[in-house]
Amino acid sequence: MQTNQVGWRIDASCRDADPDGLFVRGAEQNRAKAVCMGCPVRTECLAEALDGRINFGVWGGMTERERRALLRRRPDVTSWTDLLEAAKRDALAAAAAG
Repeated sequence: MQTNQVGWRIDASCRDADPDGLFVRGAEQNRAKAVCMGCPVRTECLAEALDGRINFGVWGGMTERERRALLRRRPDVTSWTDLLEAAKRDALAAAAAG
């Protein structure tokens, strides 16, 4: 699996989906978010959207409104990529430890 800034996209669950389906409003956002739920690169996608302050679309299972709220709650975070990757590593280590 690719995890660099650009390479993660080839492993994304939405890679073959219509991109317009991820840039929707209202109830349609729930369908877009469902695509993200089992995605192996959801963390990388969300980190890119948060670090890049991307204002539109569903990224990493979060709508633009959800991302804005998270950014307001955590103004201290300077790198969402670092934070989310560390959390992912910790979760995987905890799961492996049993």
